[in-house]
Amino acid sequence: MPPDSAPSANLRISIDRKGPLSLQEQIRRRIVDDIALGVLVAGTRLPSSRQLSRDLGISRNTVILAYERLVADGHLVSKDRRGLFVRSGAFGRDLGAVQVTGPGQEQSEAAWRSSLAPAALPKLPPSLPPDWDQYPFPLVDGPFDRSLFPVAEWREASRRALSVQEINAWARNAGDADDPMLVDELRRKVLPLNGISARADEILVTTGTQQALSLICDLLVHEGMTVVIENPCHPELRMLLHKRGVRIRTLDVDAHGMQVSAKALQGVDIVFVSPGRQRPTGAALSEERRAILLEMAARKDIIVVEDDCQWEAGLATGRLPALRGTPGGENVIYTATLIQPLAPAIRLGVLVSPAPVLRAARTLRRITARHPALSIQRTFAHMLALGLYATVLGRVEAAFARRMTALREALNYYLPTKISILPTRLGTSAWITGPETLDARQLSKRAESRGVLIEPVEDYYAGSAPQNIFRLGITGIAENKIRDGVAAFAKAFRETMDRTPSDTRFDPGRALKGSAIKKACAGATLLCKTVYGDPCTITLERDGTMHGRAGFANEDRDTGRWWIENDFWCRQWSEWSYGEAARFRVVLSGERIEWYHEDGHLVDWAILVRQSRKQRKAGA
Repeated sequence: MPPDSAPSANLRISIDRKGPLSLQEQIRRRIVDDIALGVLVAGTRLPSSRQLSRDLGISRNTVILAYERLVADGHLVSKDRRGLFVRSGAFGRDLGAVQVTGPGQEQSEAAWRSSLAPAALPKLPPSLPPDWDQYPFPLVDGPFDRSLFPVAEWREASRRALSVQEINAWARNAGDADDPMLVDELRRKVLPLNGISARADEILVTTGTQQALSLICDLLVHEGMTVVIENPCHPELRMLLHKRGVRIRTLDVDAHGMQVSAKALQGVDIVFVSPGRQRPTGAALSEERRAILLEMAARKDIIVVEDDCQWEAGLATGRLPALRGTPGGENVIYTATLIQPLAPAIRLGVLVSPAPVLRAARTLRRITARHPALSIQRTFAHMLALGLYATVLGRVEAAFARRMTALREALNYYLPTKISILPTRLGTSAWITGPETLDARQLSKRAESRGVLIEPVEDYYAGSAPQNIFRLGITGIAENKIRDGVAAFAKAFRETMDRTPSDTRFDPGRALKGSAIKKACAGATLLCKTVYGDPCTITLERDGTMHGRAGFANEDRDTGRWWIENDFWCRQWSEWSYGEAARFRVVLSGERIEWYHEDGHLVDWAILVRQSRKQRKAGA
């Protein structure tokens, strides 16, 4: 093809000068996307750096650097005195010539749903909303707020793990073996913290406690066995056991942990227990009950599976060693999740067991999920070797202690006579009992309407559960927000206990005017629920567009527009609400926004989250 006959690209690149990505990065990503999607086909000539910089109103050097990187990465090719061209086969083949087809969504989904085995569809308890951290007061246990993420330590360990020498060490095919450096560091610096001494052939790295428990159930739990679990306990463990057709015996938990006795363990094959910090109440198994459990396990040949739940949160509170690290606990199988504040980046756990069980678990891991990525294992190994892990644990535990103190002090101030807290060592949550007439599910809904997330606990129980118990946690909320969160929660608590019907009629005196509505909503995020009870997040852009995502995995999405008409807030979705336009009067109370129909009835509410000036500047 003669030089002048090559097709020239008309790049449709939009630049966001306030976005988090550099201008060079934005150019590279847009060109790569267009090549991958077939918009830019092989042989297409790119505009000159001078032309593109003039079109975008940016420095020519920025365009030159973006082009040079695209050439180095193999997406573009430079031809002398002719310019830059899209390289043939940049993504393995020319996608522009590929016809992409598939079955209709409804037909495909219906066919596959009918093919699923009933056992593959367990009824899981509701998850946290995917945008839980957007709520003003997430008083829940488990998710970690970003302030606890050890950025500096993770970067330092990652830098070392990604050196050429280190890559050569962990990038080779190691078969089923875990990273030897990590296994050695766990043996010397982590397990001894819990009194555990273990050989390398007794340690398996997992993606967390849940994978370890699944491996144990597959290997050691058989149909017809009698298995003891705590009540309450983590519902996923109960589901794992139900699938295996075992007889489940539940032992209630009190302030001293699972109510273990010699009589209760008669005829039992396996016991699952979380002695250090019971999941979910936080109670520690007393020394007397630990002794009974280990004695019966040795005398009756009972397998004990220990879930060392949140052990990292209790190192400074003088906790007892793990059962595995106690005399007589040599045959206990130990599981724990490691470095929980790093969970968004890595999920690592450890399984410690006698060598024969460990070898079988390693084989089973190979045919399911294989080992966690060796690059991640080596990074964590460096955190341990450099002492960074100990630094992180100390900092996180100190933050937890301050937050739990703030939580208890706020509860004592706002609800001193209404509730009782299970007496446990300081950890990350409080197990709370309210008046007998309290409905914790209703309390949870009312609290959420005030921007407070709490956790009802009925899903943790086998069989009927008390309706007046709930749990508050501090892992996801800053210390300086806890008191205000408890104050808002206390209002929801009093409203739940008050049987007087609430007034949902519209008060014209509280309604916002059009300009105030626009000021409050432009650039804001709305957190609400669908009619099915699923979490829903709506972002209101300043240009009048809006984006919605619903479901516990943000799986349902739609776009639309919003506008102000006189003193009404108006909206129209593309597909949701049948695509019909609607308008409402608006009342704003703190972080709660309420929409009222023109006839004065409350239609819906949401938590309104405004972006800070810093967030707007960063394009967050």
